[in-house]
Amino acid sequence: MKVLNKQSNFLGLDKKYSDYENSQIVILPIPLEKTVSYGKGTAKGPKEILKASHYVEFFDEETNGEICFEKGIATLHEDDYSKLTLKKSLDKIYTKAKTLLHDGKFVVTLGGEHSVSFPVIKAHLEKYPDLSIFQIDAHSDLRQIYEGTKYSHACVMARVAELTTQITQVGIRAQCKEEARFIKENGIKTFYTRDIRTNKFGKNWQKKVVETLGENIYITFDLDGFDPSLLPATGTPEPGGLFWDETMKLLKMVGESKNIVGFDVVELAPSKVHTASNFTASKLTYKLMNYSFLNS
Repeated sequence: MKVLNKQSNFLGLDKKYSDYENSQIVILPIPLEKTVSYGKGTAKGPKEILKASHYVEFFDEETNGEICFEKGIATLHEDDYSKLTLKKSLDKIYTKAKTLLHDGKFVVTLGGEHSVSFPVIKAHLEKYPDLSIFQIDAHSDLRQIYEGTKYSHACVMARVAELTTQITQVGIRAQCKEEARFIKENGIKTFYTRDIRTNKFGKNWQKKVVETLGENIYITFDLDGFDPSLLPATGTPEPGGLFWDETMKLLKMVGESKNIVGFDVVELAPSKVHTASNFTASKLTYKLMNYSFLNS
């Protein structure tokens, strides 16, 4: 696998800690943008996350470690999806993710629009059939079809639900009537942000979320799950979202009690006006890496 060098890889790591063979963690950047419906720019998301990561500290004060040196992080080159159809793009992503998992790597996917998560999740489900999918998002993404395609970013979790309904959603605050019905009929465990804010789940709502998850977890993190006051540079920012500390508490609890086997961070739409969003996305990516190895 061809990897990026220190000048452009995640965290700006020396070759000793970023070559493919010796790195346990591999970053798969996917600059795919074919079905976005409001704000555009997600194709530039992976590159900007990598660029901003050069200003993220190696040391994590919560876990008291430097996961980048302990596990190694290899960053792959971006593939070009511009001339491929959406379906062929997703097939290519699936093949690459499956190869990485076959090589025993912990795969971190950077989007790109949320549709990229489906083939990566599919590959993980084949390796971990009992997998729980943990989705942080403003939108349910459970539409059966949207703007003429069933592979739209708005349909990604509907495609996942065809493989497993072991899905827990947090941060949801925008959906259509059919999605709300699908959630009830299929037992999707959805924690609406308004219910969190009105104390429906109690003050320690994070514990209630963790209790819905199985042992092996894949996390798909759409950045619009955050409140736009924290991260405005995303395709469809929805008010009333999640904030940093409460989200990190939740993710850390998952890492402490479960086995995180992979994750993705998607839907950054870089903006020259809101450059801090790039750094927040990079910081989130590194925090998730640290939380993922709390039990190792």
